[in-house]
Amino acid sequence: MSPSLLRAAAAAVAVLGASAATAAPAVAVPIPQVTPPSTLPAIVGAPGTPDGLLAPALPQHPFQAPDGRSGIHDDAYQSDTSPLQGPLGRGTTVTSAFFGGVCASVTFDRHGRIVTVCVTPTGPTLYVLDPHTLATLASMPLPPRQPTSLGGSLFQSFGGGGYFFLDEQDRAVIPTTDGHVRVIAVGGDGRRATLTTVADHDLTGVTAAGDPITSVLPDWSGRLWAETGGGTLVTIDPRTGALHRLALGEPTENSFAIDETGAVFVISTKALYKLRAGADGTPEVVWRRSYANSGVTKPGQVNAGSGTTPTVQGRWVTFTDNADPMQVVVVRRTDGGVVCQVPVFGKGTGSTENSLIGIGRLIVVENNYGYDGPAATEGGATTVPGIVRIDIDPDGRGCHRVWANDTLSVPTVVSKLSLASGLVYTYTKDHATSDPWWLSAVDVRTGRLVFQLLAGTGLGFNNNYAPVTFGHEGTAYVGTLGGLVALRDRTPPPSAAVAPPPLRVLVTRPTPGTLRLALAGDTRDVSSVAYRVGGTLPRSDRGPGYARRLRAPRRAVVVQARVRLVTGAELTVRRRVAGHR
Repeated sequence: MSPSLLRAAAAAVAVLGASAATAAPAVAVPIPQVTPPSTLPAIVGAPGTPDGLLAPALPQHPFQAPDGRSGIHDDAYQSDTSPLQGPLGRGTTVTSAFFGGVCASVTFDRHGRIVTVCVTPTGPTLYVLDPHTLATLASMPLPPRQPTSLGGSLFQSFGGGGYFFLDEQDRAVIPTTDGHVRVIAVGGDGRRATLTTVADHDLTGVTAAGDPITSVLPDWSGRLWAETGGGTLVTIDPRTGALHRLALGEPTENSFAIDETGAVFVISTKALYKLRAGADGTPEVVWRRSYANSGVTKPGQVNAGSGTTPTVQGRWVTFTDNADPMQVVVVRRTDGGVVCQVPVFGKGTGSTENSLIGIGRLIVVENNYGYDGPAATEGGATTVPGIVRIDIDPDGRGCHRVWANDTLSVPTVVSKLSLASGLVYTYTKDHATSDPWWLSAVDVRTGRLVFQLLAGTGLGFNNNYAPVTFGHEGTAYVGTLGGLVALRDRTPPPSAAVAPPPLRVLVTRPTPGTLRLALAGDTRDVSSVAYRVGGTLPRSDRGPGYARRLRAPRRAVVVQARVRLVTGAELTVRRRVAGHR
């Protein structure tokens, strides 16, 4: 699509989006398609079979809605992982709703209704939607777009509602374009919905004119933290409304992560910061870790810095730098010390503007190189392909590449890992002139493409930085330039908890007086094993077989294998062994 046609499309979207905000339809109007979907396959590949990963539950934030329902990255750690199941391609149906703008952060209230902000070229609107039909149950226009001091593309402006969160009381906490943070209660029963503003925090007195608020999140005490694109952090006492600020002096265009100790992890165009609130609530820097930066805003980036929201992963914090080639960087959570810096994608062909998938030692990163706006994927065009899995070494002293998929082009989506299925769900675009967009499922263990589900064709189905979000009954929601798309199987996939992998300890006696212990069964996700025989606990063992040779006990004992999985889960496998005579 030419720039002139793209501007015309944006103008049409603005008009339709404005009418949707003021007169929300009772029934969802589908997003227009460029090519009839009946001319394309509904699925490429074979339907998937769940092969889940066992992982420990992340700490539930006390001031956010339950994990997976509260915000764009699913939880306070920003892990982009979910215990919920995604569609498996078994008679999958597609429902869409046209709102004339991207419905990015998709959250769910206690009734299961969707609460989302859809951002059009003229401004954002808060919606409550039926999760099955996507029909509008309630809507509230938010302040319109404002000129910003940061400049940039209309399609790369995330302030004023692109990021928001739903709290534990079903209240949407939204940074607005006029420099406020608004708290809007979602009420009503499961069939009717209401929206009521219950608090309004004015930050214009402590932020610069034209400096948009990018994101707002609570720390573990309930104090709100707001971040502006220019790099100012403001804490808000929700009881008194007291404001305290810290200017980093470096732009920050991503969101941030919070942990249960009260720490806040913010990334600027120069460095990763760990901060805490001081005694009076003022943000204070605990440590600062600079990162490699080419100084170039690569195609696929919003600015010349990291494109990732930081991810908290156990003992570590992970992000990407802006070197060339770009690197996945892992630092220690305690002091910011660097564990590893692993180059991904090629020199001059790699960038990302989306958060990493990260849990335990497992990291998945996507390539967005080439996306500088919707025109980059029109008329059969697409972006440089690439998805890579990196794992932190079991000893926590380095990292290694596990696999790379260099065939799928992922222009901008926030990809998600379904722990229930063992699949990474991403949103891809190929070179077909019909401009189809696909929900693509990749095996997280191997990087193999399992299947692709057709979401729709044309500009309205370009997701433009919105995430994949899992709902109940195996539904995957994707925000797009047209509005919101839902993909669900005809029969909901199983949602049972993931079972531990079947493992057992093998015991042999290679020579008199010695034992050889090994781990057998499904060891695909095993990170390390430590064997305990009586009171002896040898060091952890790694590698194929996870074998250990040691002196045999003189009397019968129980051998314990303490197994740590790559996701951070831990298991104990036991076997009784006869004594040596």
